[in-house]
Amino acid sequence: MLAISVGVTVIALVFSISRPDLLRPLQNLVFDSYQQLKPRDATQSAVVVVDIDEASIRAQGQWPWPRSELAELTSRLTGAGAVSIAFDMVFSEPDRTTPAFLASQLPPDMPAREAVATTLKSLPDNDTVFAEAISRSPTVLAFFDSRGQSKDAARKIAGVSWLGEDLNDLLEPLHGAIASMPLLVDAARGHGHISLGAGQTDDVVRQIPLFAAQDGSVYPSLSVEALRVALETASAQRQSFLLVTTFAGIEGGDADRASGGLTAITMARLGNFTMPLTNNGMLDLYYAPAGQTAFLSANDVLSGPADELAQQVGGKIVLVGASAAGLRDIRTTILREAVPGVAIHAQVIDQIMQGAFLNRPDWAPGAEAVLAALLSLTIIAALPFLGVLSAAVLGAACAIAVVAISWWAFSRHGLLIDPLFPLLLSLTAYFLTTLLLYMFADRERRFVRTAFRHYIAPSLLTRLEEDPESLKLGGEIRNMTLMFMDVRNFTAISEKLTPEELVTFLNDLLSPLSDIIQRHDGAIDKYIGDSIMAFWNAPLDVEDHARKACLAALEMLEEVDRLNKRDAFGFKKRGLGEVAIGVGINTGPGCVGNLGSSTRFDYSVVGDTVNVAARLETATKETGAPILVSAETAAEAQGLAYLAAGKLELKGKSQPQEVFALAGDEREKENSAFQALAQTVSGLSSLPKAKRKKAVSDCLAAAKPYLHPFLSRLA
Repeated sequence: MLAISVGVTVIALVFSISRPDLLRPLQNLVFDSYQQLKPRDATQSAVVVVDIDEASIRAQGQWPWPRSELAELTSRLTGAGAVSIAFDMVFSEPDRTTPAFLASQLPPDMPAREAVATTLKSLPDNDTVFAEAISRSPTVLAFFDSRGQSKDAARKIAGVSWLGEDLNDLLEPLHGAIASMPLLVDAARGHGHISLGAGQTDDVVRQIPLFAAQDGSVYPSLSVEALRVALETASAQRQSFLLVTTFAGIEGGDADRASGGLTAITMARLGNFTMPLTNNGMLDLYYAPAGQTAFLSANDVLSGPADELAQQVGGKIVLVGASAAGLRDIRTTILREAVPGVAIHAQVIDQIMQGAFLNRPDWAPGAEAVLAALLSLTIIAALPFLGVLSAAVLGAACAIAVVAISWWAFSRHGLLIDPLFPLLLSLTAYFLTTLLLYMFADRERRFVRTAFRHYIAPSLLTRLEEDPESLKLGGEIRNMTLMFMDVRNFTAISEKLTPEELVTFLNDLLSPLSDIIQRHDGAIDKYIGDSIMAFWNAPLDVEDHARKACLAALEMLEEVDRLNKRDAFGFKKRGLGEVAIGVGINTGPGCVGNLGSSTRFDYSVVGDTVNVAARLETATKETGAPILVSAETAAEAQGLAYLAAGKLELKGKSQPQEVFALAGDEREKENSAFQALAQTVSGLSSLPKAKRKKAVSDCLAAAKPYLHPFLSRLA
């Protein structure tokens, strides 16, 4: 059984490791939750976003604006002290509002068309004006992956160096570039891609490629290129990137891009900044709440006071982007905030400058696999010994510990350790092992049912075999005889025996007593610790059932005496004394049948007759009589020897009940000595105390030893 659980768990482990993409959506859910609980600390941002918002569209007109407006925007930002100006947009076509283009669009029949055209052509070209503004500014332009629409490579400005394998085999590939006009790119100080990367499982941006490759060239993203240009502006020195590679285990689909599945990118360096990367050059985004980055309306830049603008953007990296609804550049962050795409670039720059990174180390998958295996094997090994509930508690404790470790690694060290894989695998092991345990337990229960045939009346088993339909809820009222047997001073005995010795004692005692009951056509209802509950006249009719129950009780008393004489329990040498039993018997109506629920029931009997029999067994302790029977039983089994025990207050009965001590069978009743004893006992209540004591003394001399306690109490 354990081998099956271990085998299936190992198969699930290997499959999950080989196909990590199957768990990626659930991993994202876990890591997203961590960020939502503990987002990146909001600090004063070094980035300002100049936003082409709805207010700017209303004030300056619909987009796209004339490039001369953008030239003015660039010049004002440069004059205000911005150390880097990055445009999160592409100017791939000539400006349609440039004077020369407008001149070509004049109607042929327009009055003075030639004069107007000549005047327009004499005006500065908007693209040229914008290019001149860019050349005087620390400007970064953007390009994006053409996705096969163009094979042209983007112009490379930034220097990128690396050690080790060719990065083209590792980095996110570019299939071509859609970039701004060469006139503009040639004037810019930086050029970066604005790809969000392939393989996003939903609309949430969780990673962004800081570097991509095409035809042997490596290109930085717009965000890190803006940071590089800012460092060059501040230091007046050329800055370049260094990518560091190492040998590492690669997860899933990333392995296909790794050289031989062994080499991976670990980090990038720019100046004093170090950025941990995934093996294919992606940065795991660690978001701060959206309010961290300052947003400045583009209209305020164009029309606001220069000194106020200098206070807002001086010494800052400026990203120019759009949030206007019609421009459709809205993204969803892990914090479930809808932000313009330019805000994500701002988050990247702030994250790098703050040094707050998330990192899924290359050893994480292996550690998760080992942890998953340990948890699963622990549960598989513990379940057979602890039981389902205890193992569930153990599993819950382990699950809490795994989640706690994962959360601690994230919150304190920024490590992305997945708790889900170990939990899912251990949960699979738990349910699989539980199922197997249930199957094997069911087989054992069938074996136990077969073994317990020896404790059930053969007539009942025969009826159930012949009529399986009788195994249904319900019952019938029958005239029955009930017996309860209990061991005297069982608590004192159990305190002096080990659990194993106690079980042996009960088996040695209850087995022969059960055989006696069955020999007299009785059915054992149940064992209640040291007690036996039995009944007669169900499910089949038993003639003279009251008499048979009484005879069974007498034989049980004799059997206990035989066991004591040969010290079958080994009590004499241990100083524990002899074993004694008490038996209560009652005859009357009882409801017998399958009692319980639709899925679990027992063939048993209930009713007042049962309660009285149980009370009679309890009363044997008070009266000293080893066997007490009710008046109803004595009336139905008239040929036996009884001694009057008077009327007793039985718990649950409103009136005292007349009871009798069973003293022997038919032969004992015909014995002249017993007849004299019975006559004396019946008249004891009318004798004075002194004479009663003398009469009891005479009775003790004539009675059997097991009646002595009962007779002594009559004095």
